[in-house]
Amino acid sequence: MTRTNPPRQDRSSSSTGTPTREEVQRAIREGGRALVDLAERLGPQLKEGRLTTSQIRNIYGMVKQMEIRGFDANEFVLLKPKLAYAAARANVPGADTLKEVLTCAIDEVGTDATKFARFVDFFEAILAYHQAAGGR
Repeated sequence: MTRTNPPRQDRSSSSTGTPTREEVQRAIREGGRALVDLAERLGPQLKEGRLTTSQIRNIYGMVKQMEIRGFDANEFVLLKPKLAYAAARANVPGADTLKEVLTCAIDEVGTDATKFARFVDFFEAILAYHQAAGGR
């Protein structure tokens, strides 16, 4: 008698809560509802992952400075190693989640200034929903 393996469980966002790469890409490409819905789900998740508002703001401040200076794709991509360093230093699950989501979003932005504006909106929405969930 041969045994068959049970079907693999879908590890998509609906089962784990962690956004998929496709969801992040869609939020950056489309903005609007997709962006807000994802941020609304992610904010409380980051709070539960013990990520503090000041840890988020440290990265957010860099992004806002980039926005003020004007979009520079070369400067923007350097945010990825800064996110990796910040996540390692914070050493909490929420920091790893934020790093994964924003790294995916940075890849989706690439050299597109319009997508960069959506990235900034997305990050701002994440911060707002994190605080609304009681993040400190």
